[in-house]
Amino acid sequence: MPTRRELLSMMAAGIAAATALPAIGAQPADRHRRRVHLFSKHLQWLEYEPMAETAAGIGFDGIDLTVRPKGHVLPENVERDLPRAVAAIRGAGLRVDRITTAVTDPDDPLTARILETAGALGIGIYRMGWLKYDRQRPLPGQLDAFRVRMDKLARLNERYGIHGAYQNHVGTGVGSPVWDAWLLVKDQDPRWLGIRYDVRHAMAEGIESWELGLQLVAPHVRSLDIKDFRWIEQAGEWTVESVPLGAGAVRFPFFFDLLEKWGVDADMTLHLEYPLGGADKGERDLTVPAGRVIGAMRQDLAFLRDAASDT
Repeated sequence: MPTRRELLSMMAAGIAAATALPAIGAQPADRHRRRVHLFSKHLQWLEYEPMAETAAGIGFDGIDLTVRPKGHVLPENVERDLPRAVAAIRGAGLRVDRITTAVTDPDDPLTARILETAGALGIGIYRMGWLKYDRQRPLPGQLDAFRVRMDKLARLNERYGIHGAYQNHVGTGVGSPVWDAWLLVKDQDPRWLGIRYDVRHAMAEGIESWELGLQLVAPHVRSLDIKDFRWIEQAGEWTVESVPLGAGAVRFPFFFDLLEKWGVDADMTLHLEYPLGGADKGERDLTVPAGRVIGAMRQDLAFLRDAASDT
């Protein structure tokens, strides 16, 4: 009877052979633009086949699939459902070379199951979950402990042939300043561990200094999250609000110029986190017509492609 590894290899041969990916970080000879993947969180209201067909009809190059609690693929069902989702996406003519997970613990049994299944299916990148600081304890010792964890994850990633990407995110968690995320990955082989750079969150944390953080982590970036924001005042407090691309503070032309300047060869995942009747939050049921969600996706995709093509 075939082992689980052999079964995964057989599934991979049937699903991924025609769309085999180049080595992580390699540049296809015919590449002329950055590919845009849609974050599947925003199509959580659709099953695999209609999700893929909808994204293809809008014009995306691929789907960044959620493989996490409440995602399109539940971690505990990854061996059964990830091949089904991948088949649907590739069947619609789209790429699925990246997934978004909640992985942070190399010793969690689900971690190896997710990475082994994804690697066997030709998926080259996964976004990790987030790490949190204990605000009551000194930070240096916590960073040392997180480095040990990241080192174990890097070795696991190498075993399964997949790159783990840690996303910077606004707030007080690990990676919010970007500099601390660099401390966690700077000594790792970027083939196996690096940064998912999010310009929206970087600018919200450092409206002017964000480009220094990007320069620092640039050699470790293999994927990008794209979204926009603006500052608003609510009840006397200033906060950030997500908005459609081009309606906020992100300086997209300058951002793409910097990516070219520092040699960041990375495709993009589009997020739509402004109010969209639940699609913005990954809800299963919409409170607005589906056409409004699809229209917003078309608009943001068109803006992003135009902004990226100017470099």
